[in-house]
Amino acid sequence: MAQEFRLAEGGLIDRSRPLGFRFNGRLYQGYAGDTLASALLANGVHLVGRSYKYHRPRGIVSAGPEEPNALVQLGRDPRSDPNTRATQLELVEGLAARSQNCWPGVGFDIGVMNGLVSRLLPAGFYYKTFKWPASLWMKYEYVIRHAAGLGRAPGKRDPDLYDKTNAHCDVLIVGGGPAGLAAALAAAQTGARVILAEQDCQLGGALLDRPDEAIDGKPALDWVAETLIELGKNPEVRILPRTTVFAYYDHNYLAMLERVTDHLGEKPENLPRERLWKVRARQVVLATGAIEQQLVFSDNDRPGIMLAGAGQTYLNRYAVKPGSKAVVFTNNDGAYGAALDLQRAGVSVAAVVDLRTAPEGPLSEQAEAAGLPILTEQAIVATRGAKRVRQVAVAPLSPEGDRITGDGEGIECDLVLCSGGWSPTVHLYSQSKGSLAW
Repeated sequence: MAQEFRLAEGGLIDRSRPLGFRFNGRLYQGYAGDTLASALLANGVHLVGRSYKYHRPRGIVSAGPEEPNALVQLGRDPRSDPNTRATQLELVEGLAARSQNCWPGVGFDIGVMNGLVSRLLPAGFYYKTFKWPASLWMKYEYVIRHAAGLGRAPGKRDPDLYDKTNAHCDVLIVGGGPAGLAAALAAAQTGARVILAEQDCQLGGALLDRPDEAIDGKPALDWVAETLIELGKNPEVRILPRTTVFAYYDHNYLAMLERVTDHLGEKPENLPRERLWKVRARQVVLATGAIEQQLVFSDNDRPGIMLAGAGQTYLNRYAVKPGSKAVVFTNNDGAYGAALDLQRAGVSVAAVVDLRTAPEGPLSEQAEAAGLPILTEQAIVATRGAKRVRQVAVAPLSPEGDRITGDGEGIECDLVLCSGGWSPTVHLYSQSKGSLAW
């Protein structure tokens, strides 16, 4: 089965283990180590859902838990799961998923008609509309309630087992990226009891997407492997992959959810599907990384428009080209790395559009030396395309950078990578009553 956008080599996938799966009833193939999102992109599938209200086409935006669009209905009753992020769903043999909030299908959705009457459907319209005559309200309510929501809850009793457990430790580390691994190693060397929780199936964080990085003079992935071996030798260290820390209460009391068997094709009957951990820690290290921010422009929600970091993840971790001809839009140096990775993977880079006047730094210099077309003091102002982006309009900025000047110039593309900088992942810190400062 052809995966036309899969690179011939590279990535952290296991090419010796092809896996068949279905999306919207159609059979596709991926590899062990893929997520549903990466496998869909490898097969050229970008349209994965519809927007909540006007049913606009939606594609994959990110490669992690921040994904807003690729929410799918997984499986069938009684094991059906709604609103599952395709970017976090590990691919297994026989996986079956389908798009939500569309009828009769994601390609042709009757709900798109809502956009034609959008002036009649302002925010909160359901609080003021259809109130008269009162005798018809129950009929109105039936239609409104069926139109609302995304996925559907299973209609039968859940047959799976679920577990809970309590744990105590000296140090709980949230996040298994380079900072979390270094913290775990340092704590373990003092003799402390350590729990390291990572929501991904693999530890390494951003290093999984940046194979050319080096730590302590070693290739990043070699450093990760050696650190995990060292931690594995210590009986006082517990490493929990596929575990999301979702609550931080008083006195360093945290709650975590471990996904135990979802990644297994055949689920052992004696194992729970998920396990709830209730952990009391003396100290907590939050090594939760950062989330890349999208840039704002007209119609920035079309399929084929994603975060620059996500583009690098699909290229380097999953060996997938997310498009054939790309435009990169940025206000920082990080996206230049994505542009260079695209070029090395054989993707045509039509332009790097930079909001800044004179970007400086090693990555922008490398991009210029590589012959990438760089448009400074310009911005994407609009996109065009039906079920996928096909063109962007780029216009110059005023010298002050506060307004658009001139008409937009069209650039053909099927992929737009955006980077508006990074914001720290502070959810747990804020929940623990930590204060933020800018």
